[in-house]
Amino acid sequence: MIRNKWLWAALFVIPAVELFGFIYVAGFLGAPKTLLLMLASSVIGFLMMRFEGKKVLLDSRTQMQEGRVPGRTMLDGLCIFFGGLLLILPGFVTDIVGFSLVFPLTRPLYRVFLLKWIEKKMKNGTFTFYRR
Repeated sequence: MIRNKWLWAALFVIPAVELFGFIYVAGFLGAPKTLLLMLASSVIGFLMMRFEGKKVLLDSRTQMQEGRVPGRTMLDGLCIFFGGLLLILPGFVTDIVGFSLVFPLTRPLYRVFLLKWIEKKMKNGTFTFYRR
């Protein structure tokens, strides 16, 4: 039940923060320039996501061909995927977080938290493995 409360809070808080950010930036730049900036950030973020995603995919293929498990590379792929989802959403706050997930220099910060979350789920027994 707690998860549902967080989901409902996010569904209301995130759009409110994004609307406030849009109004704040539009006060400085004007509405047309702000819309153009949002569109440009989404396009640049999408292109970054494609480039970084292809790079991670090639790295993981190379590691698997060498007989190694691409663990870190898989986490990078998850970060890029979620960063891309955030970049698709309109808004400046989600774009900042999305860029930081896609950008290779800031991605390791998220990888640490993701590893801790996965480790916690595995210890609790709430992490599900799917095999083909």
